[in-house]
Amino acid sequence: MKRSIIFAFLLSSTFFQAQQMTNKLLNEIISAKADTLVGGIGNWQFVYKETPMVCITDATNNRMRIIAPITESSILDKNLLLDALTANFHSALDVKYAISNGILWSVFIHPLKELSTKQIESAIS
Repeated sequence: MKRSIIFAFLLSSTFFQAQQMTNKLLNEIISAKADTLVGGIGNWQFVYKETPMVCITDATNNRMRIIAPITESSILDKNLLLDALTANFHSALDVKYAISNGILWSVFIHPLKELSTKQIESAIS
């Protein structure tokens, strides 16, 4: 009986701590972290510590990404590009690196609902 009560308590505390990320909550977090912010629910453009970022969500398909430029790809040496590609495969979990229009970008990709407040704050930072 005692074990059942403890198990029920632990199960209910885990249930109540779990939160599903929504566009509304994501908007609150981005608004609190951003130095400047334009856009709206599901499509934000903001600046955090002088770095421009874009956050795009698709709640229907449970997707979210934050995209930020790093540097011009033309100034990167071959070893750094190789390191970025290697990280994409081996060590980068939710962050990937990509080149588009001559810019090296970081892309934080995560399922929207499963995203925690700490994860989004860390991704922005």
